[in-house]
Amino acid sequence: MSSEPFLYLTTTGRCSGLPRQIEIWYVEHNQCFYIVSEHQENAHWVKNILNKPVVLFSVGMRTDPESVQSEQRTLARTIRNPKEPNLVNQVLALMNAKYGWSDGLIVELKQE
Repeated sequence: MSSEPFLYLTTTGRCSGLPRQIEIWYVEHNQCFYIVSEHQENAHWVKNILNKPVVLFSVGMRTDPESVQSEQRTLARTIRNPKEPNLVNQVLALMNAKYGWSDGLIVELKQE
């Protein structure tokens, strides 16, 4: 597990079309990165992902979204407990171990 506390996620604003970056806790599991939305689908960054699932991210440092190469783009998807209970349980256990918190909607970041 990475010792870096934060991942920097850049989504595309669903209304503005502009890059929107947030700092968020994350865990790694099976060559993917996972983040958790405390406000479920009400978080603006989740709404942006649901509108356009192609995102950018970096671990441990902020990046300029304009300087990232297109091959570093990543697909994001929400993980639902009834559909993938084993994955949900594993990710929540990792979040609890790293941060002592795991309450929310899980989003997977998987580089294609």
